[in-house]
Amino acid sequence: MTVLERSELEASPLADLHAIASQVGLEGFRRMRKAELIDAIVDETGAGKTDAGTAGGTDEDDAPERGRILPRTRAPRGTPPLGAQAGRRRSSRSRRTREERDADEPAQERASAQGEGEGEPARIAAGVVEVLGNGSAFLRVDPPEPSDEDVYISAAQVRRCELVSGDRVTGPVRMPRRSERYPSLVRVDTINGASADSVGEGGRYDELAVDWPRERLALGSHDRTLEAIEWLTPIGRGSRAVIVGARHAGKSETLRRLLAAIHARGELELSLVLVGARPEEIAQSSEGPLVPAAALTFAASAEQQDQAVERALDAAKRVAARGGAALVAIDSLDGLHPHIARKALAAARNLRDGGSLTVIATAERPLGGETTVIALDATLTSTGRQPILDLIHSGTLRPELLVGEDGAEAITKARLAAVEAVGG
Repeated sequence: MTVLERSELEASPLADLHAIASQVGLEGFRRMRKAELIDAIVDETGAGKTDAGTAGGTDEDDAPERGRILPRTRAPRGTPPLGAQAGRRRSSRSRRTREERDADEPAQERASAQGEGEGEPARIAAGVVEVLGNGSAFLRVDPPEPSDEDVYISAAQVRRCELVSGDRVTGPVRMPRRSERYPSLVRVDTINGASADSVGEGGRYDELAVDWPRERLALGSHDRTLEAIEWLTPIGRGSRAVIVGARHAGKSETLRRLLAAIHARGELELSLVLVGARPEEIAQSSEGPLVPAAALTFAASAEQQDQAVERALDAAKRVAARGGAALVAIDSLDGLHPHIARKALAAARNLRDGGSLTVIATAERPLGGETTVIALDATLTSTGRQPILDLIHSGTLRPELLVGEDGAEAITKARLAAVEAVGG
């Protein structure tokens, strides 16, 4: 009987692989990519294992099946394919569901870690998670591009640690076995800088109690526009802030300077998402102190832009739910689908018994629901006058919680003076 090796699987058309997967009882195979499907078939059939390396007893009829995958061959009409015959001979005890394998993974992880410890110390990998359609994931060590150094993360670990695309993860790695292409993550040690053990301590992000922002983001800048923003339209941890204005009013530049001031203080977990941006803006941001987590030009589809923003927000929600302080900056909301733009803005929260997620975005006009609106005056920008803040159309809800009663009164007087100046 001809043995089908891995190389033959890789050369087989997808239709044949689907037929083999169906014959061996592989679940969810139609949603897998070809490389994943080959790995799953190899794992399911035990290819690459020798009799000596197979744990547990089996019937003698099963012995010829070990270490090989039976091909899909042509047979007389009415004769089941060889793979199906092999699948029927396999005892029910040797057929394990994906759920059963996942249930055993904690023990397998411990065994893998011990095995690494007997020889060379386990390599520690760090990277960004990309969750696949089948529930497993890869740790991209050089995001966002895939590389041969990427590390496989099992679906069980993704579920257990509640990983989402965009999470920054570290953990020990074991080298690939005979039937594997990529190294595998033994366990998750840290998620976004915090211990993975703290994952289950909080509830669902959207169900956690919230409060008004109460801790002002100090900028400490001598930039006159940033000084005006800090004291006249203050932003707090958990604020939903939008920088609005006409084209060429300086929204992107103001956001860039604002983030530079916040980044210099090192108090928040920052993430910048550029969507619908000019290539020159992407290049400029990539050379700055805060490298964008995602950067898409105006040529990208609205769906691609939506996904980039949602990935960054999902990761930031994890940080906030675990007690950290995260800030996601989005430039801009204009290219997103309207409901995604509102959803992105609504993600900002000051969690009463946890951390905070602040969202600062740019847009041509307010969306509604903001706690802070920073309006810019295109005329002031074009003439080089500072600050470029349009104070009449700017404002912060409950400013007294951020700058005190005296500060809130000063804001009111400044707005009245601005109105009088326009009226006069």
